Formats: sequence, C-alpha cells, structure tokens
Amino acid sequence: MCGIVGTLNLTVSHPIEELTLRQMLAMIRHRGPDQFGIYLDDRVGLGSARLSIIDLSSGQQPIANEDETLWIVFNGEIFNYVELRPELEARGHRFATHTDTEVILHLYEDYGPDCLAHLNGQFAIAIWDAQEQTLFLARDRLGIRPLFYTLTDGALVFGSEIKALLADPRVRAEMDPVALDQIFTFWSTLSPRTVFRDVWEVPPGHYLLARQDQVTVERYWEVSFPTDDEPRREADDYLDEFRALLVDAAQIRLRADVPVGAYLSGGLDSSTIAAIIRNHTGNRLDTFSIAFSDPDFDESEYQRQMARFLGTEHQVVHATHADIGRVFPDVIWHTETPVMRTSPAPLFLLSQLVQDHNFKVVLTGEGADEFLAGYNIFKEAQVRRFWARQPESRLRPTLLKRLYPYVSDLSSGSGAYLAAFFREGLTDLDAPDYSHAIRWRNTGRAKRFFSDELRQAAQTSDVSEASEIYYPPDFARWHPLHRAQYLEITIFLSQYLLSSQGDRMAMTHSVEGRFPFLDYRVVEFCNRLPPRLKLRGLTEKYLLKQLAREWLPDEIWRRPKRPYRAPIHRSFFPLSAGEATPPDYVRDLLSPEGVRATGLFKPAAVSQLVGKIERGMRLSETDDMALAGILSSQLVHLQFVSDFKMPPPLSAADDVKVCGKGSPLPAREGPREGGISPGERFRPGCR
Repeated sequence: MCGIVGTLNLTVSHPIEELTLRQMLAMIRHRGPDQFGIYLDDRVGLGSARLSIIDLSSGQQPIANEDETLWIVFNGEIFNYVELRPELEARGHRFATHTDTEVILHLYEDYGPDCLAHLNGQFAIAIWDAQEQTLFLARDRLGIRPLFYTLTDGALVFGSEIKALLADPRVRAEMDPVALDQIFTFWSTLSPRTVFRDVWEVPPGHYLLARQDQVTVERYWEVSFPTDDEPRREADDYLDEFRALLVDAAQIRLRADVPVGAYLSGGLDSSTIAAIIRNHTGNRLDTFSIAFSDPDFDESEYQRQMARFLGTEHQVVHATHADIGRVFPDVIWHTETPVMRTSPAPLFLLSQLVQDHNFKVVLTGEGADEFLAGYNIFKEAQVRRFWARQPESRLRPTLLKRLYPYVSDLSSGSGAYLAAFFREGLTDLDAPDYSHAIRWRNTGRAKRFFSDELRQAAQTSDVSEASEIYYPPDFARWHPLHRAQYLEITIFLSQYLLSSQGDRMAMTHSVEGRFPFLDYRVVEFCNRLPPRLKLRGLTEKYLLKQLAREWLPDEIWRRPKRPYRAPIHRSFFPLSAGEATPPDYVRDLLSPEGVRATGLFKPAAVSQLVGKIERGMRLSETDDMALAGILSSQLVHLQFVSDFKMPPPLSAADDVKVCGKGSPLPAREGPREGGISPGERFRPGCR
C-alpha cells in the first residue's frame, strides 16, 4: 500500500520540479512512510510514498520495464500477482523485483489498458510511456483506492489525496456549491465530482489516458445485474460456489511479507472473515475492535464472544464521546470532504490501535451488506412495495417499525407518523430511485441551514446535470432489489464507505484494509444470485447466513443486522457537567462569526440548532446529521481553503529514490531546501 502523486505537461512546457514532488509526497507521508520514489523528465513527474508490505527489500518505486520505456508508481495490492508472474515470464518478461507492482507494468506492456481485466486487487496506478508520451491512470473496479486529478495551467496534476494536489502552487481549493448540495442529499458527491471545484476523481472502474493536449476517461468495468432469471439451481450449489470463492478471496488477501490482522465488529460479516482465516489457514490471528462508552452504540459483548470462540489475540480501543470530538478535525483532514456522520472517527482510533500493535494490514467485512442485501434500506423498499399493493392498509406499514429501532424519530413515532413518513412516492414503483428517495429526501432537509448564497449558487450552477445519477441501459429491467443494490453500491459504498470510513481512516495511520467480499469474483457471483438467496422475507444476507452457520456460534449468525453507527451531538456537546467541555474548535466554527466567515450556512439557524442541543432538547436524526454536516463543512473550509498548511518537503533524511530519463538539465542557482536546489530538475538513471 502506498500513495502516488504526479504532474504531466499537456500544452505548456513547465519545469517539472523535484521540490514540488517532494512537497506533494510530504502531504501523504502517512500513506507510505517507509520509502519514497520520484521519476522526472521534461514532460512528467511521478512520485510514490511506499508502505512496504510485499518484497520489503527491493520493491522501492518507481519501477521501470526492461528498456526503461515504461515507468510505474502504484498504490494498492494485486492479489493474483503470484499466478500472473509465471505467465509473463513464459512470454519472455524479465523481473528485477518480486513485487506485484512490476507484474502490472509487464501486463501493460502486453495488453495496454486491457491489462486491468487481468487484475484482482485494489489499486490506483500511474504508468508513464516515455516512447508514446502517454500517461495512464487507473482505479480499481469498486474504488477501494482513491485517485484524484485536476487540469490547471496546461498541466494535469494527480494524487492519491487531494491535499497532495494542493501542494502544487498552481492548484487552489475552492468549495463547490453543487458538491455540497450532493453531500447534503446523498451523503457524498456523485463521481467524478469532489467537494472542491475543478478537482475530480478517476471514477471506480475507469482509467484515464493523457497524451499531448488530450485527456480521456474510459470505463472498463461496471456493476451489473442479470435482466433475466438465471436457470434455477439448488441452493446448495450456490452455497458450494460461494464458499469456495469467499475462502479463496480471503486466502489470497493474506499474501504479505508482514503480519496480517482482522477487524472484528461482533457482526456476521467480519466474524465470517475472521473464521475463514482461523479455519482455512495456519496463520496466527490478531483481531481489533471498537468498544463504545455509550451503550446505544456498543457491541463489545459480541466482539469478546467471537474472539474467545476463535481463540484470537484480541485488542480493543474504547471510544468515548470526548474521543470522537477530540479527533474529529483530524478525521476531516483525512476525509477531505464533509460527512453527515461521525462514524469515521472511531475507525480513525481503531487504525491507530492497529498501528500501535505494529500491524500494517487488516482484513475486514466491508461489502457483504451491499452485495448480499444486508441493509434495512433493502427491507424498507420491499415492505413499501408490499404496502403499495394495498395503499390504504393500516397493518402493512407497521412492518416498517421493526426496521429502525435505533432511529428515535421512527421507533417512537405513532403509526400515523410512520405511515406519513414512508407514504410519499409509495406507488411510484417504476421510479429509478424508489428505494432511496425517502433517505435522500430526509437527508436533504438539512439543506435548510444553507446560506442564501450557497443555495442560489447550487441552484443556478450545473446542479441539474451534476445531480443526475448514472443508470446503466438495462437498469429498468433489473429486479427491484438489484436496482436498490446498484444505488447503494455505486453511491454509498464507493463514494462514502470505502473512502471516508475505509481508505482514509486506515491510511491515516499507515494501515491497509483488505476486503474479501469485494473480490470482483465474489461481487459478480453475488450479483448473479437470485434475490431470494439475498433477501428472503425480512431475513437479510440469507446465503451468507447459511454459510456462516458452519463456522460461527448461533448467537452471532442469527443476530439481526445492527448497523455501525457513532454518537454525533454528544461528541461535541456534553449533556452533563461531569463530561468534558465542548472542544474549542466547535465553539469557534459554529459561532455566528465562524459561520458568517465561510458563508456556507445561516448563522441564526446554526445558533438555533446549537441552542436546542445545549438546552437538552431531543434531536431528530436529521438534526444530528445536519450538525455533523455543518461542522465538517466548516472544518473543510478552514483546513483546505482559508488556512491550508503544508509540512516541510521530503528531506535528505528520507529514503528517496530519484530516477530520470533523457538529457539532464542544469539546476538553477539558489538556496537548498529539503536537500535539493529549488530548481533542480532530473538526472539520468537513478540516485
């Protein structure tokens, strides 16, 4: 696991400064603190910050092919590199390392962009073709690893995190009103948009090609479901295939030259992955969990039960309300986007625990809920479709009350309130967003805090075009459950869960998460499953539960799904004098002066929300999300727009490999910074 950065001259011959690349790499040092690498010529500069996991001794990037016409920097893991390498060697390729990185490079020599179809992994790739003068950027199928870029002043600037782009003096952060409108609706931006104007992500399952003054982005894979029923098979046949795929997906994700641990939430998904490691490998297993001081969010009893059952070395981080409030600014520095929840904060603490115990890699259970229909939103859509057959029924909507016991607005509401809440659009069964429209409408209520300026800018910009969700051509022919899954996978999973709660919270402490349920073979198998094997009545993840009963205690696999959540307003505003006082940044950013300074929200409305919390009044779920969204938006503005700070660039004390291709250009005279002259360009060979 690593971080990558780079810049490419498209139309103007800018000097490619080694110092700028060193500064960009310093911004993402947390992603790969072990080694650094730079490639320079007069068209392109590439950089790598390496977290050494495979081939610790000789895997330093950048890596070249045999004749040094191709150079690669790479963030991620290719889990099937062991199988791919002999095939490449049989075709005459010579390897200088034992890395998965070099496997990608030789595949690209043979197949070009089609090499991506051969890769089973999680990745962001940058390859410079010196002969063709072409830059190739690619991102894995589901967007597990991030990759951002911007076009500025005749150049393309890219990196694993947006803060790396901002280290280039030509790039400035400006918050995008359209993006904020999306976040306060969908919980995230819609790809390829980010919260910053003119900064884009390479979307999941896409690659970018840049040559001369042309930049094109192409799709190579997408989430898809069958349009017709698969020929009927026995459930046991599916179970056998699923077992074999998931076990293999977990086993190949244990490939590493460092110890590998696992997260253990106490739920079905992570427990299943931990059980596979324990039952199908000889590996020692260390597990890591979050315990909450707030009993409404705590699942530590089940975590301890699973750790005892599996006999793991178990470590726990205890997250209090004060802990969440304390680390929230650091969390937002790493998410680089506003969030509508505090859920990333305990995961920030968890990855710190993993790092403290000298682990770099953990396996987790992400993806099972999306691909095997584990979330209540899938049950909600199914109940509403059932209710829509008899819209005047008083009994059918009461089924919905069973789904959200943790949402006080719904669990404590009267039957009339519940029916009114879920009735809107009830019979609009052909609407493509039928399954998610209620969630998005409810979240969108938080936009009442938007300032008039922000609301107007979002409405008069290209918001109508930008807020259109991409629906594949066959979408309307899919089963209703599959339509709901598609929205959850392409928006919530890729844009929020794998980013703000996944990559960014793990990599802040140099920890790589690996996800067996997101092996593309498992994903494509699950997408072909008949809906009855995913959601049977109101029983979620039916096929996974049939598999898990072979390995897990009854108390675990029979447990109803409990979503991972974290407290919001109590993390920033204690309810009693015995608790810690609110952090200073909360008071400053939510004060009328602080709100007015950014121009994003209405000072009076925010003050009213703060007063409501301080008086101990009950907060609705929407108010809680609004608080998280407002506070995190204010932090994003402070950290990236009004007061962006950069650490010193990489220095002579860092392990930096610098490579160049072509005729060396003389360095300009000037004081030396970070171990090099400010104008130093490149040198032939590597140093």
